[in-house]
Amino acid sequence: MPVPKVPAMSRRDALTAVAALSLGARMNAAPAMTFLQLQIGEHLIGIDLESSPTTRDLLSLLPLSLAWEDYAATEKIAYLPRKLVTTQAPSGVQPQAGDLAYYAPWGNLALFHQDFRYSAGLIRLGRIRGGLTLVARGGAFNGRLALASPPGTASAGRSPG
Repeated sequence: MPVPKVPAMSRRDALTAVAALSLGARMNAAPAMTFLQLQIGEHLIGIDLESSPTTRDLLSLLPLSLAWEDYAATEKIAYLPRKLVTTQAPSGVQPQAGDLAYYAPWGNLALFHQDFRYSAGLIRLGRIRGGLTLVARGGAFNGRLALASPPGTASAGRSPG
């Protein structure tokens, strides 16, 4: 079977094609991860965020000073100044210890220090990096939630636990 002849491509056409492929790859690449920091007293807890419309809406409210309280010996919850968007959110999730989530029916954030059952209306926003023992301590606490530098950079926070 004869091989069909392919017309020669000019250098300019070849460079244009390579540039278009490169741009397409960058546009389809995963978005850069966003990081938060929860400050409780002198302790800093890093949080790796997932990319979602709900997470982006939370970012629009930062920085936030929030009062966190115990709930069901499973999580700490804090109420936001307004409800977040839930576009493209799953109908619910089964949270694990270390998850930061948004409970849409009540409009609150939840930091889980215990695994829990599937909950309709719960949207996972991210995971904490360490500090779980600090979150799990009994009682309420005040914490400041703000954008953070990526882990490993000079200004990234560290916390026990």
